Amino acid sequence: MGDRETSNHSEVTDFILVGFRVRPELHFLLFLLFLIVYTMILLGNIGMMAIIITDPRLNTPMYFFLGNLSFIDLFYSSVIAPKAMINFWSENKSISFAGCVTQFFLFGLFIVTEGFLLAAMAYDRFIAICNPLLYSVQMSTRLCVQLVAGSYFCGCISSVLQTSMTFTLSFCASRTIDHFYCDTRPLQRISCSDPFICKVMSFSLSIIVILPTIIVIIVSYMYIVSTILKIPSTEGRKKAFSTCSSHLGVVSVLYGAVFFMYLTPDRFPELSKAASLCYTLVTPMLNPLIYSLRNKDVKEALKKILEKKNTIL
Repeated sequence: MGDRETSNHSEVTDFILVGFRVRPELHFLLFLLFLIVYTMILLGNIGMMAIIITDPRLNTPMYFFLGNLSFIDLFYSSVIAPKAMINFWSENKSISFAGCVTQFFLFGLFIVTEGFLLAAMAYDRFIAICNPLLYSVQMSTRLCVQLVAGSYFCGCISSVLQTSMTFTLSFCASRTIDHFYCDTRPLQRISCSDPFICKVMSFSLSIIVILPTIIVIIVSYMYIVSTILKIPSTEGRKKAFSTCSSHLGVVSVLYGAVFFMYLTPDRFPELSKAASLCYTLVTPMLNPLIYSLRNKDVKEALKKILEKKNTIL
């Protein structure tokens, strides 16, 4: 029977998601915390998309990208949060093999897409501040659609490669994933086949995905800062910086959490779980807040919607 189980990973029909190693009485508090955060994610991101769609003044490239960012945040958090909340009450905490593959693929798709989308948004801010007179020409509707479509394409290709590499490993040693969702490193830990090639390919793929997006963001902001410092008036510099400070905040939160997660030694799984929370739940919750609190146009659009509702009532 043991030989039969070690022969092929298809023998595994489901996995066990351990989640957080805390006392059972704390499960209710964690469930409540996840529920509050996920509710804020739903309200914030759906609200942001609704504001952008309904207000004609927000029909610009920047808000087109922002609407897609909210869409991505909404869906990749939805891949993780509901299952994690269910497992706080479930005794076996199982996830089917197909469900694990699906969760792994969708999360990889959306998180990589967000990275490329943030790079596109940095380029958009570069054009808006450094070449404002050519902004409407250079950031055409066609280019914006191509940048968003390209982000999804890169996310899809990356996720297909990562998923196929990970799930060709044999999982005969254990079904227990020491995490609250199906992620690369916890899956590699329970594999009974040598994960070296998978780790090398995974690291290489991460470099291929992260390096170009980081370079685009850094170079764009180098030009942006240089241009802002040349503006003679203090008010002008403040206004120019306010147009990109929200995006810079989102980039810092996401990449800070990702770098912390993957630079943390794999022997500290609980620390990895805490880092994972930052980019699976905290970042999608903060993004709408950052843009709504720091963006005058969004606040005015929201105020206009609330005034209409009050008039109707």
